[in-house]
Amino acid sequence: MKSTLNKTNDVNGTIVIELEKTDYQEKVDKSLNQYRQRANIPGFRQGKVPKSLIRKLYGKAILVDEINKIVSDEIGNFIRDNKLKVLGEPLPADNLDEEIDLEKDEVLKFSFDVALTPEFDLKLDKSVELTSYNVQLEPELLERQLDAYKQNYGTYVSVEEEAKDTDLIKGILVEMDADKEKENGQVIENAILMPSYMKDEETKNRFVGAKVGDSVLLNPRKAYDNNEAEIASLLQTTKENVAEMNSDFRFDIKEVTRYKEAEMNQELFDKVLGEGAATTEEEFRTKVGEELAKQFKPDTDHLFIHQARDLIVKMMETVTFPDELLKRWLREADEKRTAEEIEKDFPKILDDLKFHVARQKIVEENEIKVDFTDIEALATEVARAQFAQYGMTNLPADVLQNYTKSLLEKEETVRNLYDRATENKLIDWLKENVTLIEKEISSKDFSELMSGHMHQHGEHTEEHAQDEDVVEEIVSDNSVTEEVADAPAREEGTESTEKPAKKRKTSTKK
Repeated sequence: MKSTLNKTNDVNGTIVIELEKTDYQEKVDKSLNQYRQRANIPGFRQGKVPKSLIRKLYGKAILVDEINKIVSDEIGNFIRDNKLKVLGEPLPADNLDEEIDLEKDEVLKFSFDVALTPEFDLKLDKSVELTSYNVQLEPELLERQLDAYKQNYGTYVSVEEEAKDTDLIKGILVEMDADKEKENGQVIENAILMPSYMKDEETKNRFVGAKVGDSVLLNPRKAYDNNEAEIASLLQTTKENVAEMNSDFRFDIKEVTRYKEAEMNQELFDKVLGEGAATTEEEFRTKVGEELAKQFKPDTDHLFIHQARDLIVKMMETVTFPDELLKRWLREADEKRTAEEIEKDFPKILDDLKFHVARQKIVEENEIKVDFTDIEALATEVARAQFAQYGMTNLPADVLQNYTKSLLEKEETVRNLYDRATENKLIDWLKENVTLIEKEISSKDFSELMSGHMHQHGEHTEEHAQDEDVVEEIVSDNSVTEEVADAPAREEGTESTEKPAKKRKTSTKK
């Protein structure tokens, strides 16, 4: 077997694979024998079918299949062994002079067009200026967060005062028959309700102003406007059991509890930040403010890397890419996409591709590494941020650890975390090597800036996501030149500095 690369120019080439009969005949014979053992043909015992008949029935299909496997493996090996940086996938050459005759040709020749990543220089040093935003938190934003914490960590306390519509009222519910307790009627010993949930204003007003020891008459169906789910909840039964019920009930009030927001004291500090993390209100406010400011970091980083992307794409305006072959690959990768659509979308796809290629170049040349500890740390950060959205800031260590572990069990999540960790390190590298123009901006102005950016670039749209996926597919095939590992399946106590692998989709079918 002989494989060669014939380069048309710096970014276009053709891999030619030449097979002789000795390269594939042994595998073909082995497959034929396996078919013979399994074949179930009328008139012959299993395993005793003549080889000539098996060859006549299945020979050509087996030959094509085995050759296809050999050629497919050889393409991958050739690209890896020669450290070729290929964009997209090798495509069967469509300019062959002669068709291949598998039965007559002594030497089988297969040609595949490949799009090669261009070589280029990228000058990123202190002569380059990039803006880095420092978001300043508005006082009212901090106050809203502190109020939210006081609400989240508040408690219900018993009161002797007259009930309000937002109080929880506890007592005994007794089913009535006119003005008497119904014989064998329902009695709910630990009934509980909140007047504000009632739809009937008249019934609600009977409870507002009531006190412990009072009895209030109500009809659940009227009080909750025939909502059987709410009626069943009050009577602590199922919706089916209240479908025909229309009784009056007496509610004997035993306790009125009122929600009291948490006080700004050490107990609240410990619940929000962890024990001893803050000991004064001033220190608590400062640390909460710092945590709020951290929430802007993903967006400030996003603007920063997008600014760097635009600059890098501009630097690469004169870099030649294998446009026509990439367009052909796009057509074959997505049959639903018309040639007109590809032509229209290609300039944007090419710009995204330029940045991805440049990013790979920066990462490789500067030995920017991501190991599994980076992925774990980022997963923990993501988990903590997700819980923080619901006001859960001081999670027990085991809860955070278990949730982080569940994230790392998903291959797609690990791949996304790897990409984010790589981008974070790229941002750090850029900030160290270019000149930073730091700008302070209010959180309100920054939110408006971010919103305008998203709208201008059409981010978070289906079309934007599709284009990103396309570029990821084009660039990801370079993974054939990398030794990659499945990070989620790593042994305990080991580390991986490699990117989780993607399966190559190369096809050699003619």
